[in-house]
Amino acid sequence: MNRIRFLKNIIKEYSWGSYTAIPKLLGIKPPYDKPQAELWMGAHPSGSSMIRTEVGWENLSGLIRKYPGKILGKNCAKKYGEELPFLFKVIAASEPLSIQAHPNRAMAKEGFMRENRQGIPFDSSKRNYKDENQKPELVCALTDFEVLCGFRKVSDIVVLFKKVCPKSLAKAITALGNKPDSSGLKIFFSYLMRMGSDRKKRVLSEAAGNVRKFTYDEPAYGRVAQFIEKYPSDIGTLSPLYLNLFRLNPGQAIFLPAGLLHAYLEGVALEVMAGSDNVIRGGLTQKHIDLRELLNIVNFRDRRVKVILPVKKRDEYIYKTPAREFTLSKISIDRGRTYAGSQRRNAEIILCTEGRAVITGSEGDPLNMSQGKSVIVPASVKSYRIDGEAILYKARTPL
Repeated sequence: MNRIRFLKNIIKEYSWGSYTAIPKLLGIKPPYDKPQAELWMGAHPSGSSMIRTEVGWENLSGLIRKYPGKILGKNCAKKYGEELPFLFKVIAASEPLSIQAHPNRAMAKEGFMRENRQGIPFDSSKRNYKDENQKPELVCALTDFEVLCGFRKVSDIVVLFKKVCPKSLAKAITALGNKPDSSGLKIFFSYLMRMGSDRKKRVLSEAAGNVRKFTYDEPAYGRVAQFIEKYPSDIGTLSPLYLNLFRLNPGQAIFLPAGLLHAYLEGVALEVMAGSDNVIRGGLTQKHIDLRELLNIVNFRDRRVKVILPVKKRDEYIYKTPAREFTLSKISIDRGRTYAGSQRRNAEIILCTEGRAVITGSEGDPLNMSQGKSVIVPASVKSYRIDGEAILYKARTPL
């Protein structure tokens, strides 16, 4: 396990995915029956990558259990056990994903134990907590990428709702304006999510009748109009009025900590996260929605979400976040310039998104990288370099 190895990765097929984006990245024929939504690079139990060894393709998660110190790094294996602490993905969204949030570590542990006591099967659609881990995430755009995340300023929420629901939500809007803090926002959000079917119909009917008048004034109204067409009875269609709407340019990123309500809308992006499956959903989905648990974990503080640009350090550009499980960086090389990997590091997964490169480790043959190819650099690799003309992204666990 002291050589750099190619990865064969799992593709997840979900209804919101794209028929062309991931096949284009990988240079394969697009499918005609199911959209491809996510490419998983890592050792997650729900979809571990395969690693090419002398005997053929082997399961990465199994090899990590067999050689944890050599692959992960001794300190990493000691801290996280026989598991890769992160999962690296390509996300290809042609339709909105569900409105969702993720728990912090304490909430995840408590929720996991509670659902175990309740006897909820791990494969049940009503299971929220698949593990005891938190799930901070970083999403980095490869194309223009739209995302809803974090609550808007209360004053902006009031203005946006007054235009489309001035009658059906008059009392709730006034109450929010009179209590423009996190508790007032929680009351307003809870009211929206818990209203009965008759009132919900009136609210959505009024919104549908008014929203198209203002689509040129504010992009959020355009999204609400699109959502109502697709989900006419889902109150989550109003989410662009209370969540920040971002359109990330390629190379821009957003960090999503625990408790941040969000939804990916459209585009292709990289996502790196802690290795957890804990998702609590709140709308724009046919999947299980647990409103009580969502209200328990969502952070209602008026938090400013910042777009992250990478910071140059030596020969790479690093996306800085408070996450302990992962770091993402961008490597851009051209002829005459070699990238030299750090000699002291934990395991790294490297994906080529543009161009061609050759990655050469201290042992083993050089590997030819091209668009869509990915490798794992075990911690036991003493040194490596990358030559060529390419853009690559590297996910790793910090020392």
